[in-house]
Amino acid sequence: MSIRNFKLAIKLPILLCFVWCSLISAQSQTLDTNFIKQVDSILAKKPKSFTSLDSVFMPVKRDTLKMSYLVHKSAELDYKVGECYALNALGTFFRNISHYEDAISMHTRALRLARELKDIEMEILSLNMLGVVYRRMDAIRSALDYHKEALDLADAQSTPSLEIQKSIAVSQNSMGNIYLALKQYDLALEQFQKSLKVEIRLDNRLGLAINNHNIGYAKEKKGLIDEALEHYQQSLVYNNEINSDIGRVICYNSIGKIYIIQEDYETALPIINQALEKAIKVNDQYYIASSYLNLGLIQLKKNQLETSKTNLEKALTISEEYNLKTSKIEAYEYLSELHEKTGDLNGALAYYKDHIKLEETLTNERNLQYVNDLIIKYESEKKNNQIKELANENEIVKLKLAQNKRTLILSLLGGFLVAIILFVLHRQRQLRNEKRIITLEQEMLRNQMNPHFIFNSLNSIKLYIINNEKENAVYYLNKFSKLIRKILVASTEKEISLEDELETMALYMNIENIRFSNEIAYRVDVAPEINTSIIKVPSLILQPFLENAIWHGLSTKSDNKEIHLTVKRKDSNHVSIFITDNGIGRNASQKIKNDKKLKRQSVGIDITKARLENFAKNFNDDYKLEIIDLYDNGKPSGTTIVLNIPTRHSNLKIA
Repeated sequence: MSIRNFKLAIKLPILLCFVWCSLISAQSQTLDTNFIKQVDSILAKKPKSFTSLDSVFMPVKRDTLKMSYLVHKSAELDYKVGECYALNALGTFFRNISHYEDAISMHTRALRLARELKDIEMEILSLNMLGVVYRRMDAIRSALDYHKEALDLADAQSTPSLEIQKSIAVSQNSMGNIYLALKQYDLALEQFQKSLKVEIRLDNRLGLAINNHNIGYAKEKKGLIDEALEHYQQSLVYNNEINSDIGRVICYNSIGKIYIIQEDYETALPIINQALEKAIKVNDQYYIASSYLNLGLIQLKKNQLETSKTNLEKALTISEEYNLKTSKIEAYEYLSELHEKTGDLNGALAYYKDHIKLEETLTNERNLQYVNDLIIKYESEKKNNQIKELANENEIVKLKLAQNKRTLILSLLGGFLVAIILFVLHRQRQLRNEKRIITLEQEMLRNQMNPHFIFNSLNSIKLYIINNEKENAVYYLNKFSKLIRKILVASTEKEISLEDELETMALYMNIENIRFSNEIAYRVDVAPEINTSIIKVPSLILQPFLENAIWHGLSTKSDNKEIHLTVKRKDSNHVSIFITDNGIGRNASQKIKNDKKLKRQSVGIDITKARLENFAKNFNDDYKLEIIDLYDNGKPSGTTIVLNIPTRHSNLKIA
């Protein structure tokens, strides 16, 4: 640093204080009254955390007048937390307009105050801000020193606060940028990914924008152009969400540079023009120079040499004025190429020499070796700390092993006992369920083979014999014997095909119809899409409903007796069976005094429901039974039983 610059650095804080003191009284009149009240309220409470201040002053952090006022009032009342906060805000503002010496002065003062306060959050923040400024100045060694110190402090905190977590992300991001300077792109990506994970967890849109851009830059340097463009565009999305003009400038320049690499100059040109326009608006000299460089490069590639020269020289002038070394390196390179195209070989050689000289100065071997050594040292220290932590954890594990071993043995024994108890309970439940099923089947068999039905059927056949109606007697005797055989066979099976069930019910209706002189018209309709041979139903499940239809609905009716059984497909999981009679209806039937039959038939329906419930356990869907009373002009005209039986088996078998 020159003597002149050294003196300037010493005098600058004093000069700024003088300016503030002289302007505060006059400018406070122009400050927003609400802001002054906010400052007075904060100074009365004097909160100690960065987060508390940031929640109040975040919207005005870029307003230098308001931040200067906060510095002045905080200093007056010895409120160092507020003064430190405002100084860092001012430092960030000066950095963004490329006034790096002013930025360093502000952040250095903030760091000193944070250390006086022993405020770790503010100290880490101030160190990181200084590192960012030096990185923008291409002072890699100083930048690395500050970021490493910030990261060491942050890592030392056992329970880092939200702000410290944000600072860790900033440090990791900056370390990644330093790896970029060393052209260690894989190591840089590793740091950016670590930082990105923190920002995702904190949902910090600014951090997400910065890390996506940096990942894009590292991928661009590795030649992964398409992936780089994706990350730049994602960064632009986040910058648009937080309405960051400086973020847009950075993304526009990077996206434009990708299109330049792809030689798509027509697409790149308007994007770079946007970048230049916004860079001038935010007055960031670093990105103004970058925008002029990219604009000049496009014009150079398009052989628009005069306009290219103008823009490249503008970039060089700004770079020299603000000591932007990386921008100067690029400007020398492009100007060398331009002079070569114009035939000015001497000019081209001069710029090329300047380019090589400055690049060697910036990345000389000693500087890179220093940075490499420091990074290796940092990584070694971090790994040693991790080894120590693992050793401590190992000791704790050893102390707990004996207790854990006893606990494990007791847990295994307890688990084994619980498993035995659960098995016994499950087996008992299975046995109870099996007993219930057997009981239901026995009740069902008794219900189908009740003496009244057998006696009445045989008595009807006997009348045919007495009346010498041999053919009818033989016909119905065959039907009766076949029905009894089917009932006995069905009673040994839990389920049969719907085809067998319908056949058995046809036999049953034939036998029952004897006593009604075959007056009951029994009809069965099966929808053509239904294959009754593969659909399973509980055996003899339809008999109680047909019996009820005959004896409750049709037995007291004089003529025109009908029972219509219909089988349809309700949906892919059910088959629907409709049993419709045109009898007297349920209300009229209840008035007939036949308590014994009612009790028997009611029990039969209850058994049928229990059997259906047990049958449905092995299916995805349950059964559904619905009884519908039919009316004709308000008068009872019969009953319809709707039975929806599930057909899709469940993968889970329930005992």
